[in-house]
Amino acid sequence: MEKSNVISYLFETKAVKFCEENKPFWYTSGKIGPYFINAQYVYGSEKEAEELLEFINKELSNKNELPKNVFDKVLNQYNNNKIYKDSINEMLQCIKDNINIEEIDYVSGGERRDWFFSNLIAYLLKKPHLTIYKDSNIYESNYDFSNTKKIDKLKNKNVLHVADIITVASSYVNRWIPSIQKLGSNIKWSLSVIDRMQGGADVLKENGVKSLSIAKVDSSLFAKALDLGIIGNKQFEMLNKFIKNPDGTMREFLVAHPEFIENSLKSDEKTRSRAQMCIDKNFYNI
Repeated sequence: MEKSNVISYLFETKAVKFCEENKPFWYTSGKIGPYFINAQYVYGSEKEAEELLEFINKELSNKNELPKNVFDKVLNQYNNNKIYKDSINEMLQCIKDNINIEEIDYVSGGERRDWFFSNLIAYLLKKPHLTIYKDSNIYESNYDFSNTKKIDKLKNKNVLHVADIITVASSYVNRWIPSIQKLGSNIKWSLSVIDRMQGGADVLKENGVKSLSIAKVDSSLFAKALDLGIIGNKQFEMLNKFIKNPDGTMREFLVAHPEFIENSLKSDEKTRSRAQMCIDKNFYNI
């Protein structure tokens, strides 16, 4: 298989966004940073990804039917969209290059964006799929999703978890790993579209999980953005500084711009909650 250029697709679909000057993005973790990545946009486009996410949101109330309904959507997209097909095929090749397929008993994906990728990977590997909800309910489907049932036991199985992105692996540690362990099995491998290179792979290693990804946020990603004229030299320097020392770089910003936190606490509910988490956990020692 010819290797697809997922990095180019990230820019083509505008999956990578860079902040305006002095306006870093708030992340789910309660930290801030100069770029934001919507890995699910390699589903084909922002519009198509948002439509699938909206579909998933509507299906969440029917946990038993959701896995098959989402699978039907992603299989159709795989058969009709080159960006998505190339991205999925590269994920599949990464698995085959790094894992003995026979050792994989199940593929899992967590609510919600993991399902953009995990369902189809399970189908292509011909492995049963575990749909993990945020409330820790788990539903098992056979590889073509023709049969789905809720389970509460799964003894001594090796699981490959497929995700859209890995940052600090908080979702793994807080939800996905304990949920699978509660069944009696273990996540042994993780495959993400993008590794934001913020320590998540190390956290997974500490939890006995081998981490794989098909794209990494590093200086080569920013260099391509610079070449494409998406960012300027000043942004390029700041982004590389952030990569080397994310907390230190953002601490410097907050010290120089104390109004940023104040304004965030007066913003919308999501921004307020993330800013409050940042304060409560004192991420930047201010």
